[in-house]
Amino acid sequence: MQLQCRGGFESLIPALAAAGSDGLYVVQPCCQGMDLTLLKANYGQTILFNGAIDSHRVPIEVTPDIVRHKIREVLAGMAPGGGYVTGASRDYILAETPVENVLAMFDAVEEFGDYR
Repeated sequence: MQLQCRGGFESLIPALAAAGSDGLYVVQPCCQGMDLTLLKANYGQTILFNGAIDSHRVPIEVTPDIVRHKIREVLAGMAPGGGYVTGASRDYILAETPVENVLAMFDAVEEFGDYR
């Protein structure tokens, strides 16, 4: 069962897992306690994470090169061993996101999305 959670819910993850949740949607890395490296290390063996691409700041406020770099960082921390679905930290990519940054996001996921 995958639950939709928003914000800084790290402290609730053990209880959510105990209640039968095996997936959390959407991870918002900009929120307190949502350090991606720690989430994956602490819960990555039991919980599937979905999201984690900061759709508020990263694709809107930076260049395509920085978007690619940020996507690579997220994938490096979350993808190894599986248990991660790449996605925006909201339900969708915001309308004000420049098209070239959306394309950079997809290209980076394709290039760096190695889940081994």
